[in-house]
Amino acid sequence: MNRKTAGIVSFGIIIFIMYAFGISTFEAIWSFPSQRAVPLMVLALVGTGIYATLQLGFPQIKYLKHGIEVTRGVYDNPDDEGDLNHFRALTTALSATVGIGNIAGVATAIYYGGPGALFWMWVTAFFGTTLKYAECSLSLEYREMDAIGNTAGGPMYTIENGLGKKWRWMAVAFASFAIICSFATGNAIQSFTVSDQLYSEVSSVVGKEHFLTMKHEIWSDFNVSIFQALIGLLMSAVVAMVIIGGITRIGSFTGFLAPFMALIYVFSAALIIIVNIDKIADSFSLIISMAFNPPATIAGTGGGILMTMLWGIKRGLYSNEAGQGSAAIAHSTAKTKYSIREGAVAMLGPYIDTLIICTMTGLVIISTGAWKHTEFFVKITATSIEQADEAFKNGVFQGRELLNSSLLTSYAFKQGLGFLIGFGDKIVTLSVLLFALSTAIAWSFYGNRAAVYLFGEKAITPYLWVYVLFVFIGGVAELEAIWAFGDAALGIMTFPNLISIVLLTGALKTMTKDYFAVEHVPYKK
Repeated sequence: MNRKTAGIVSFGIIIFIMYAFGISTFEAIWSFPSQRAVPLMVLALVGTGIYATLQLGFPQIKYLKHGIEVTRGVYDNPDDEGDLNHFRALTTALSATVGIGNIAGVATAIYYGGPGALFWMWVTAFFGTTLKYAECSLSLEYREMDAIGNTAGGPMYTIENGLGKKWRWMAVAFASFAIICSFATGNAIQSFTVSDQLYSEVSSVVGKEHFLTMKHEIWSDFNVSIFQALIGLLMSAVVAMVIIGGITRIGSFTGFLAPFMALIYVFSAALIIIVNIDKIADSFSLIISMAFNPPATIAGTGGGILMTMLWGIKRGLYSNEAGQGSAAIAHSTAKTKYSIREGAVAMLGPYIDTLIICTMTGLVIISTGAWKHTEFFVKITATSIEQADEAFKNGVFQGRELLNSSLLTSYAFKQGLGFLIGFGDKIVTLSVLLFALSTAIAWSFYGNRAAVYLFGEKAITPYLWVYVLFVFIGGVAELEAIWAFGDAALGIMTFPNLISIVLLTGALKTMTKDYFAVEHVPYKK
C-alpha cells in the first residue's frame, strides 16, 4: 500500500473512532488503567528515556559542550546539504516549544498537580534530552532530499527508511497524528490562550457587558464574543502571511523572534525571583516534598503522587516535545553531513525550555504565593468535600479567585513586579502573544511535512488553509475541549517515535561512537 492510500485509510479509521467512541478513546493513554496503576503514556516516555540514556551512556551530559559549540556555528559549512544552519534549526524547534507550555502549561500543571508537578517536569526533561538527541540524530541520518533539493525528514522517514517498508504503517500513523496534533497543539491551543488572555485584559477595562466582550450563544453551551472572533481572525492573518513563505521564511522569522521573546520573559521572571530570593529555598523544598508526598486529599484515581506525576509529565512533554518527534522535523533541515552533530544541538532544547524557563515560571508562581489560587490548594485546604465543591462552584476559596492557565502566571507576574510597575501581568500578555505566534508558525511546518509525506507536494496548499482555519477556531473555542484534543493527539503520535528509537538504539550507538572517534576541526572559510 502506498503512502497516499495508507494516509486516507488512517484518517478514515481515526475519524470513525472519534465519531463512534469519542475523543476519550484516545485520551485513555493518559488515564489510570486501575487504582494506583501508572498511565501507559508515563511508562512509555519515562521508560524509553531511561532506556536510551543508559544505552547511550548519558549523552545529555557527555555531549552537552559539543552541542553548544555546534550551535555557535563553529562547524557550520554553508556547502553542506540542508536548508537551515544549526542555530536556526534549533530556534525553529524552540519556537514550537518555548511558548504557551512555559506560561500556561506550567500553570496548569501546578493548578491540578500542585508544586510537586514541576519536579516531574524536570524528570521528563532530563531523560527527554536523550530522546531529543536520539530522534533528531536518526531524523538526520534517514532524511531524504526532494526533487527540488529541500530536506524531508522526521520520524516518519526514520521509521520507513531505518526500519524498512514493512514498518510503513507505523510511519503513516505518526504522520497522521502529527497533522492532527498540528491543528490542536500547534495552533488551536496557541490562539485560544492569546484570545483568553486578551479577552481577560479587555473585559477588565470595559466590563463583560460591552458590545465587544459580551458573549453570544452560537449553539448550546457555546458562547463567543465579537472580540474573540476578531482576535481569531487577526491571528489567522498573521500566521498565514508567514507560513506561505515556507521553511526559509519561517526560519528567518523564528530566528529573530524566539530569542527576543525568551529574553523579555526570562529577564522579568529573573527579576521576580531575585526580589523573592528569601523564598526560593522554601519554594524548592515545597516542590520536592509535594512531588513525593502530595496530600492524600488530592489523590483521586490512582493516588496523589501518580496524579502529580501525571500532570508534570503531561505538561513537561507539551513544554519540550521530547519523545514526541515533532522537533526532529525541524532539526532534520539542518545544514550538516553529520547526523550526530545536529542531535547534540537538539539536546539544548529541553535544557533551555524546561529546566530553565519552565523552572523560572514555576518559581515565580510558587514564591509569590500565586499557587494558592489553584484547584490543588482548594483540595488540600478545604475541611470538607462540600466546602471544596462550593469553592469550585463560586470560583473562589477563602477570598482567593481560582486561576488557571496563563491567567495564573499573569497574576504571579503582577504580584511579583508590583514593587516596580503596576502592569507586570502585561509582560505575560505580550509573551503569550509572541510565544503563541512563534509556536503556531513553527508547527505549520511540522504538519506541512507530515502532509507531504502522506499525500505529496500538492497537499501543501490545502493543508495550510485548513491550518489557518484552526487558528481561528482556537480563538473562539473552549479550553477543556482544546486541551483534551491536543493531549490525545500529542500522546498517540509519540508511540511510533518511541518504538523507532528503541529499535534503532543499536544503530545510534554505532553512529555516536564513530562520530566521536575522530577529531572534528572547526570550519574555516
